[in-house]
Amino acid sequence: MNQRLFCFAGGDNGIWTVTSSRTVCGDPLPAVKSVSVLAAADEAPANATWLLHGVTSNERYVVRDEKNILTSKQQGLARPEAVCAALIPLRKNNAWWVLSQDERRAIFEDQSEHIKIGVKYLPAIARKLHHCRDLATAEPFDFITWFEYAPEHASAFDELLAELRSSPEWRYVDREIDIRMLRS
Repeated sequence: MNQRLFCFAGGDNGIWTVTSSRTVCGDPLPAVKSVSVLAAADEAPANATWLLHGVTSNERYVVRDEKNILTSKQQGLARPEAVCAALIPLRKNNAWWVLSQDERRAIFEDQSEHIKIGVKYLPAIARKLHHCRDLATAEPFDFITWFEYAPEHASAFDELLAELRSSPEWRYVDREIDIRMLRS
């Protein structure tokens, strides 16, 4: 069993109740009432409206000092107080993917300060990034990010997203959905 492969199932049942869903850019996903986060071996609900698959992987575009900072500050998921969640699947355009790894790193951190921005909001906001391009099947998104936070950090989460979305990196995003939820 692959412990790194996950499925996000949108439908009528799940422990995460959808409070809002907004298409930031690109095609929307069909509206759902709830979302389930499943390990790959778990059986996806037969009545799911949509299924998104992603795999956790090594951290990319990160240098050692940044990794050390992230590791020391990042909190885990499923904290009792973190009853708010956001599922943000996104796809980057072909212009991003034709760049070399070092060119993407330069945009990601040197120009956009993606890691520096994220560190400002740790440990209040926990996140887990899932890669979709690494899967054998074609997925509609390149990345799925799962965030969890306590209700008192909701405005900080909005600030985090606003900073990231205003960065040069986001010029390469051509599809993004912002789904907010509460744990039932």
